[in-house]
Amino acid sequence: MTRVGHSRIVPRNTVRSWLAGALTVAVALGCVAAAPHTASAANTPTPGPALVPLGTATNFAVLAGTAVAATGPTVVTGELGVSPGSTSTGFPSGVLVGAAYKGDPVAAQAQIDLATAYDDAARRPGTASLRPQLGGITVAPGTYNPTSGAFQLTGDLTLDGQGNPNAVFVFRAPGLVTSPASTVRLINGAQACNVFWQVDGSATLGAGSRFIGNVLALNSITAGAGATVDGRLLAREGTVNLDTTTVTRSACTALPARSTSTKLAAFCNPEAPGQLTLIATVTSSGAVPPSGPVEFFANGVRQDRSQSDDGGRASLTMSQVPQRTHKFVAAFTGTNRLDPSASPILTVAVGPRGVCPAPPASPATPAATANDSGQGGQGTVRRPRGDRAFKARDRERNRHRHPRSRHHHHWR
Repeated sequence: MTRVGHSRIVPRNTVRSWLAGALTVAVALGCVAAAPHTASAANTPTPGPALVPLGTATNFAVLAGTAVAATGPTVVTGELGVSPGSTSTGFPSGVLVGAAYKGDPVAAQAQIDLATAYDDAARRPGTASLRPQLGGITVAPGTYNPTSGAFQLTGDLTLDGQGNPNAVFVFRAPGLVTSPASTVRLINGAQACNVFWQVDGSATLGAGSRFIGNVLALNSITAGAGATVDGRLLAREGTVNLDTTTVTRSACTALPARSTSTKLAAFCNPEAPGQLTLIATVTSSGAVPPSGPVEFFANGVRQDRSQSDDGGRASLTMSQVPQRTHKFVAAFTGTNRLDPSASPILTVAVGPRGVCPAPPASPATPAATANDSGQGGQGTVRRPRGDRAFKARDRERNRHRHPRSRHHHHWR
């Protein structure tokens, strides 16, 4: 199991402000749908629901009762836990940017706190009832139940924070099913950490869906191929099943400047066919320089750590990269001022001649480019324009690199 250290998130008891805006209830086809008013001085202030207290479960991106099963190049940013079971499969084929707790007291306490949060969400009074199909509507802060059956999502669901970063959304249902490519969107200050899905059964997230919020399920949680989750997947009694899934533990931030994103690109050296240089670029949403530790992973195995400079750049050069298709990930592990983030998976195929493609037949032949668009998938490596350009970039990179990464890293 690969572990990456990170700052522990401590649950906060935040005094919730009154929300500017009121809830308009529209009745159509026998269903009641919620739509937010535009906030203005003329609106009557309405208190929003309180935050659901997750306790130590706040630190987990994935928590299961019996087992966690991951397939494909899954990436989990945050801690992973299992209790009372102790089984976790799919790592290091997948990448875990965090610690794993399996059948130990840490996971057991997280399950206790999850049960408390689950009951809290289940007992609180409701704001309104929504039609089971959530696609195509905009919802204001509140606590919602379906008029019948489970919540379903086809298309887009928009959550409107009405300018309040502390706005809380709670959805309660006997089940949750999202269709492939469905999306939950946040507008007007809403935060993923303040969205809760209390499911009195099991939850299924469709392939390629973009889901937001903390799922608190009594039974199991299944995420389809290519699904992304900004929040947490927390199952009390069952399993959490991940298929090429990206789960990023959300964190409430007092300042938007805490959030970060990480991208990864690869460069080859035509004079050293087996050599590959990975360049990670970390960006922050505010003025804090994205300087901090960056972990590099190859095929789910941690290779080394480098320190990003004030511009957010960190690099790792590997020698003697073997012939095969490799999957690389860079993870910014966070600081006390910045949240962690992981890059999409970068796939690089290494052929019999090494990393660099064969020399072009003529100067008009286009050079290969790296797949660093942030979408993952099959990628090639960018080839520098001439030996002089490569050496100049190498000198600039080494000037900012962490002392541990000044020399080439041999493949392991």
